[in-house]
Amino acid sequence: MKTYNFKIYGNKYAVEVGELDDNMIEVNVNGTPYKVELDMELKPKTITPVVKVAAPPKAEGGAPAQKVTPAAPTGGGGTLTSPLPGTVLDVFVRPGDAVKVGQRLLLLEAMKMENNIDADRDGVVKEVKVSKSDAVMEGQVLVVFE
Repeated sequence: MKTYNFKIYGNKYAVEVGELDDNMIEVNVNGTPYKVELDMELKPKTITPVVKVAAPPKAEGGAPAQKVTPAAPTGGGGTLTSPLPGTVLDVFVRPGDAVKVGQRLLLLEAMKMENNIDADRDGVVKEVKVSKSDAVMEGQVLVVFE
């Protein structure tokens, strides 16, 4: 739950906002729970991953000493999580499938846009935690790798 502090007409309110389930949200206002129905579609924010790479160190004479590249996850286990909330439109892998970096694993609809969810590592799919038409939240595990 996220907590927000509001001041309305001089009165202070501590509001905890729970997860969205269809168009219902559970909120807690100053210790009193409420179920709130939204009368419009809530549009989740888009999350764009950013990778920052440090400038390469300078060798004597001002030339770069080496090329610096971010490390990518390698095989040997791990999980792939949802980068944003949405609905699974299609699943392209099954347990036991070998995948390569960049291979499309799932199709996720978010904010009326289709988003490819690609493998971030080489590996073998151990478990697919979602099915077609499942609603997922940001950070939810989608695929487990061996």
